Amino acid sequence: MKSYSNEKQGQDSFYLVYLPHVDSSLTEDQILNDYTDGVVNGNILEFKLQISNLNSTLFQAIKYLSVMRIKGKPVPKNILLVSLNDDKCYLYDSSDYLNDIQKVYIGGASSNNGSFVGKSPLETIDLDTHLGQARVVALLRENKYTKIDIDVNCIVGWAEHFYRINKSLNVRKEDFIGDATGLHSTIGEIRKPNVFKDYINPYEGESNEAFGYLMDKLNDNIQKKNLGTFYTHELYAEKSLELVREAIKRVPEGNDYIILDRCAGTGNLELHLNDEELSHTILSTLEYYEYRVLVERLGDKVRHIIPPVETSDTFNKGMVLGADALTQEYVENPIIQQYLKNEKCTVIMFENPPYAETTSLEHQRHGAGRASSVWKHSYVVNEMRKEVKGQALNDMGNVFIWSAFKFYLRQDTDSYIVYSPVKYWKSQKLIDKKFMDGFAFNRRHFHTNIDACVSCIYWSNEEDNIIELYLDAYDIDDKIQKDKKVEYLSGGGKLAVKRIDEMFSKRYYDKRSFVFSEQDGVLIGLNGEEYTGNLKNRLIPLYSEDMAGYLVAHSFGFDNPDAKSSLLVAGRYDGNGFYIHKDNYLEKLPMFAASRYVTYNRCWTERARIMKSADGYVKFGKDVKSHKCDDFLYKCLLFTVFETQNHCREFVGSDERTYRNQFTLDTTNGDTLAATDIKKMKMNADEQVLVGLWENILKEAKKTKEYDKRWNYGLYQIINELDTTYEDANGVTQYNYTQLHTYITTLKQKVKEYYLKEIVPVLFKYEFLK
Repeated sequence: MKSYSNEKQGQDSFYLVYLPHVDSSLTEDQILNDYTDGVVNGNILEFKLQISNLNSTLFQAIKYLSVMRIKGKPVPKNILLVSLNDDKCYLYDSSDYLNDIQKVYIGGASSNNGSFVGKSPLETIDLDTHLGQARVVALLRENKYTKIDIDVNCIVGWAEHFYRINKSLNVRKEDFIGDATGLHSTIGEIRKPNVFKDYINPYEGESNEAFGYLMDKLNDNIQKKNLGTFYTHELYAEKSLELVREAIKRVPEGNDYIILDRCAGTGNLELHLNDEELSHTILSTLEYYEYRVLVERLGDKVRHIIPPVETSDTFNKGMVLGADALTQEYVENPIIQQYLKNEKCTVIMFENPPYAETTSLEHQRHGAGRASSVWKHSYVVNEMRKEVKGQALNDMGNVFIWSAFKFYLRQDTDSYIVYSPVKYWKSQKLIDKKFMDGFAFNRRHFHTNIDACVSCIYWSNEEDNIIELYLDAYDIDDKIQKDKKVEYLSGGGKLAVKRIDEMFSKRYYDKRSFVFSEQDGVLIGLNGEEYTGNLKNRLIPLYSEDMAGYLVAHSFGFDNPDAKSSLLVAGRYDGNGFYIHKDNYLEKLPMFAASRYVTYNRCWTERARIMKSADGYVKFGKDVKSHKCDDFLYKCLLFTVFETQNHCREFVGSDERTYRNQFTLDTTNGDTLAATDIKKMKMNADEQVLVGLWENILKEAKKTKEYDKRWNYGLYQIINELDTTYEDANGVTQYNYTQLHTYITTLKQKVKEYYLKEIVPVLFKYEFLK
């Protein structure tokens, strides 16, 4: 009988013995996924040192299979429970537990399993006999799977799987969910499985209405970006109806009114309108299968859907002919125009416009930035270009907002209730209209993984040059009631949103030339090392003895904050920053500090509401000259020295120059700017703790075998070059220098606390954050 001391040891031994007989190319790393103990062909394995309760161990495996189904992964037919120290293997058939596999479980797979009652194992295999060993090898070679049913819980996972394996074939949504109910009939994969014929049962639903609130997620990744995000959480949609009803109250007596949504998707936004309100509603959506669901859901309740009926030419490469709100044809649509031309009709627009920035990193990663920018050549965008310039043109949502006021809202009592990141008003100044009311919602609940603020604002079609507005904030929380997760709105009070006028680059970037400089220096990548990549360099590689480094604090917002803020020893290859002069570097550091705000304050209310600004440049400039803010500047310096986004490293460049880190307190190889100026600071207790931790880090760093005595090390260089790791026998990452890593971890936490307490309030005071 075996006597393993832990499961990982026994698991490794099992695979070492059996995998070579199953598939010699397989490694243990390849079969360990989704937190399981291993999936080998059509088998899921669960190991225990000694199985004392077969039912609870079986239920744990069933929960893993539930997760695999939800993720769109084939469900293995065989369940093998291995009791390591007993040399026993118990075989179950997952098809016997399909109903359990098709449930959604909350909590860890290994918890709350005691009440489960399963069938007896199909086989009990002795692993200490040749016959038993041969049987296990035979089972592990089997490639059989249990066919699952497609439902709302798993369809997104299977859609992503479908697009991933068919990437080169340019498949569309119709190839996955197509049905026979419309004039355009394509029977999709879920109804007639081909690729997944061994994994899923045909979906028997006549239409796709059951997947209505997920239709935006059933496009491939780039199509999602092209069309934008239409989904609105039901609780938010219902809450925003309060604003719609406020707008309806403003309809002049005797007037008709319409509620227009040009990007309705499957109608999630309108589902809770009452029958009277729906009878005034006009809807359209561009994507064909969303149009079909929209018609099924609301077609007999609303005043119009555009187009009103499906004809033989309605389907147009997955889109709906005549429903593209950015075309001249749509703007001049006679159904809508009859109401716009009626002076006794009030127009209320209620929309969650598609949010698509085709200059995004995701588009570039997919190589589709240009291909998915076709909408930028539309009629509405071309009209918008006549009045709007700059970055605002890159966001499809802005096009919808601008065109609402340009083409549809005509009277003072017309209204627009619109979901959008608030930058269109705050920093891009797309509109100057009268604010009536509004909410702030958490973007995480709009089918994204980002905690950020999305505004839902009720605008009146009246000119008003306001500079500040207040939104009622609502997140969505959940609680467990009768073993089910119930979601509810949780209020967070009022949030101020203030307009921004000035950018860092205009008021604070140092555009002076160096007295003496050469143009044969090196350029740096985001990692602080000399850049050797293939992307085009957008900066002259200057070198000067008067240069302290290169600072990037790019854009108003905090999208991709680590790419848009950096501090380097020399110029960054892609620019967007400025070379720092030694004579005034201190007054530039608040920009760097401000750029780290959402890193240390991840509350959803901050991102996309709070932005970087230079609006306080006059007051800040006066206080710099009068030395009123010296203490703050030293605090920013101390923060900069210990902030890990300070990517200053010391190295010898390809130009054979030694590049020095001026933003470190390590003076092993001579003084630095930071070390010299920090001596002028009168430190409080918190600051003394930070410096003490740094001294401990430097002491431990010098003990490492990787330490290079040529350099003055900064924290980032220590983390990346000296705080090294290895994997132990259980595959767990361990640190080679435990004490060094402990000090680093502690310093990071202390820096966060210091930043929020000492730096952030003053950044708001001088409107570096606003």
